[in-house]
Amino acid sequence: MTVLIDSHCHLDAGEFDRDREQVIARARAASVVAQVVPAITAASWPKLRQVCQQAPGLFPAYGLHPVFLQEHEPEHLVQLGEWIERERPCAIGECGLDFFIDGLDRERQQHYFVGQLQLARRFDLPVIVHARRAVDAVIAAIRRVGGLRGVVHSFSGSLQQAAQLHEQGFLLGLGGPATYERAQRLHRLVREMPLAQLLLETDAPDQPDAGIRGQRNEPARLREIAVHVAGLRGITVEQLAAATAANAQRLFGLPAADG
Repeated sequence: MTVLIDSHCHLDAGEFDRDREQVIARARAASVVAQVVPAITAASWPKLRQVCQQAPGLFPAYGLHPVFLQEHEPEHLVQLGEWIERERPCAIGECGLDFFIDGLDRERQQHYFVGQLQLARRFDLPVIVHARRAVDAVIAAIRRVGGLRGVVHSFSGSLQQAAQLHEQGFLLGLGGPATYERAQRLHRLVREMPLAQLLLETDAPDQPDAGIRGQRNEPARLREIAVHVAGLRGITVEQLAAATAANAQRLFGLPAADG
């Protein structure tokens, strides 16, 4: 199989502390030669950096996730700028908006999201965006800041929203949810979206595919996702892998993948 790139994997998560080396090895054995590892809080940045130094093909991104709003402080945006300047990550994120969880202050979410979009424009880096029940608000913020590129991971919006994001230079990350039989809206999106807009992801340890429902997810499962997505599009897995790997390399500035 042509090499695969996992565009969104939380390899630094505590769920992998006991067997991270084996998880990385299984990913390599499954042709997953690179993983983008986005952060969620300022406190997690040092561990994430250490994890990504553990093996080749692990690329850190630093950001402040909207679901962990209670852990963010205003000075973290300043610190994020310092981290980016010093560490030169492949992207900023995971950032974004989450209107699904009750009690998350939307105004504060917007503050941190826009702050990170402005940093992305300043440093000319892509952004990794979380948009749950908030795709229209995310699109509006991207347009207001302008001059951006990135990916909306685990995309679950409409074809119309996908087209608007494409116009703004944003790709879409799809993973485990697209493998479920009842995900007909996602299946239609997979079939009809431009291949040049598609990235593959696991979001491990979360969002397991249908074959490991209810279990811990890991980046080696990207191969199963690729098989399913290729089938939906009516192309070979090799064609899908080559296209999505090239998309990831172009967006994140990754080196040529080596199997």
